[in-house]
Order: sequence, then C-alpha cells, then structure tokens
Amino acid sequence: MTKNPRTAAPYALGGLFLASAVLHFIAPKPFEAIMPRSLPAPRAWVYGSGVAEAACGLGLLTRRRWAGPAGAVLLLAVWPANIRMAMDSGTGRLPGPADNRIVAWGRVPLQIPLIWAALQSRPEPPAS
Repeated sequence: MTKNPRTAAPYALGGLFLASAVLHFIAPKPFEAIMPRSLPAPRAWVYGSGVAEAACGLGLLTRRRWAGPAGAVLLLAVWPANIRMAMDSGTGRLPGPADNRIVAWGRVPLQIPLIWAALQSRPEPPAS
C-alpha cells in the first residue's frame, strides 16, 4: 500500500466502516439513541446500517468499483443521525462520550473528509 493519501484513504475508511459495523451489533443502544425519532423500529435501522457499513467496508478494502460511491451515499445517509447526536448532546439523553457537545459537533463536519475518502476508491490497476 502506498503512502499517497488518495490511495490510502479508502483503506482507512474501510477499516473504520468495519469497526463501526461491529459496534452496531455488539452495542446497538448508543446508535439507537441517535436515530431520527421519526423512524420506526430503531434497532432494525441500526442493524441495517451495520450491514451496510460492513458491505461498504469490505468493498473499500477490496477496491470494488461500487464501494466508493456506495460509501459516500452511506455517509450522507447517516449524516442526519450525527446532526441529531450533536443537537441532543449535553442533555443527558445520550450515553457516554456522545453526550459531549465538542465531540458530537466535531463529528458533523468530519463527514466531509470521510466522503472524500470514499470517493478516492478506485479499482487497483493490474500488476505489470
């Protein structure tokens, strides 16, 4: 793997997606707390987004053509949950570090470089 940020970014994001996917299944409650309240069955949405993150993570790590655009769309889809978390931070409604306003609001603009990282994914050229 090269040290070029455009080449390395999708691998890093793939690892983040996989780690987050695992957390969706072993500790779903914090994710349920940030789900938009208008969505029914928050646990199902948490598990579904965990599956989507796992698929995108594996796709990014194996450089599948669809993985970059799919990862960017996934990040855009979960952005409202990050905004909800930021709006609810400091109220005692969120568990643990998510209740910290600085941490919560810091996640909102972080989506932009993560989307950039997803869009850097391209299939690796064949070895010559």
